[in-house]
Amino acid sequence: MNQEDYLPQDAYEAEGDAPDDAGDDTEATRRAAGEAESSRASRGWWDRNADEYQSEHGAFLGDDRFVWGPEGLDEADAALLGPAAALKGLDILEIGAGAAQCARWLAAQGARPVALDLSHRQLQHALRIGDEVPLVEADAGALPFRDGSFDMACSAYGAVPFVSDPVNVFREVHRVLRPGGRWVFSVTHPVRWAFPDEPGPEGLSVSASYFDRTPYVEQDEHGRAVYVEHHRTLGDRVRDLVAAGFRLVDLVEPEWPAWNRQEWGGWSPLRGNLIPGTAVFVCVRDGG
Repeated sequence: MNQEDYLPQDAYEAEGDAPDDAGDDTEATRRAAGEAESSRASRGWWDRNADEYQSEHGAFLGDDRFVWGPEGLDEADAALLGPAAALKGLDILEIGAGAAQCARWLAAQGARPVALDLSHRQLQHALRIGDEVPLVEADAGALPFRDGSFDMACSAYGAVPFVSDPVNVFREVHRVLRPGGRWVFSVTHPVRWAFPDEPGPEGLSVSASYFDRTPYVEQDEHGRAVYVEHHRTLGDRVRDLVAAGFRLVDLVEPEWPAWNRQEWGGWSPLRGNLIPGTAVFVCVRDGG
C-alpha cells in the first residue's frame, strides 16, 4: 500500500504514563448502547486495561504470532488468509490490532500490513515491541483509507464484538478492499452468550436466551458505559456480511487442543471440549 492511501497520523510515543483507571465501582447490566457510547467505552476501557492485558496474555500471543483466539488456533497452521507464501507483497489491514502481534507475523511473511486500533495505549505497546509495522489510531467504523487500498483485511477478536453497527464496519472493510479481497475475523462464538462467562462447571449451564441481543454493559456510578460488548447470533452475522456485500466461504469453529491447558476469562479446557468458544468468519469481496 502506498503512503498516500491512508491519512497521516500523529506519531506514537512508547513512553509515558498509563491512562488513569476508571475505578472498580462499576455495575454489570444488559441495556441498549449506541455507536457513540460503545466507541467511547471501548477506547477508554482498552486504554485503561492495555497494560494488564498485554502483561497477562502477551506470552501466549507472542510478539509476532498470529493467533485467532484463546484456543490457540495459529494462522501459520490454519492458513485462513491463504498459504503463507502467497501473502508476500500483499497489502493487509489488521483491525483492532492491539499490540500488532498478528500484523508483525504478516510482515515476517513478506506482506505489507497496517495495524489499526482504537486504543492509543494498545498502539504504544505495539511500539514497545517494535516499529516495523505502520500504526493507525482510528475507529473501525470510519476507516481512514482510500477505496481499494488493501488486498486483505483481518481481525482477531478486534473491533467487531464492540460495535453496535457491525454492518457499517463491514461496509467500510468492503470499501477499502480490492475486488477478490479476503476479510477474515474472529469473535466470541455467539452460543457462549447463553452461558455464564465462567471457566468452571458453573459455565456449562444455560442461563440466558441465545436470542437476546441486548448488549452487555458495565457502567459507572453515573450510568456511563465503561465497557460494552454486543451480541449477534450466527444468522445475524451471516446476514450482516451479505448486507455489506461479502460472500461467506467458511465458518471455522476451532476445537480446544490437548496442549492448551490455560484458562483465559471464560475460556478453559473444560468448556472448550464441550462447547465452541470462537467463531472465525472467512469472507470474500466479489465484484468490481
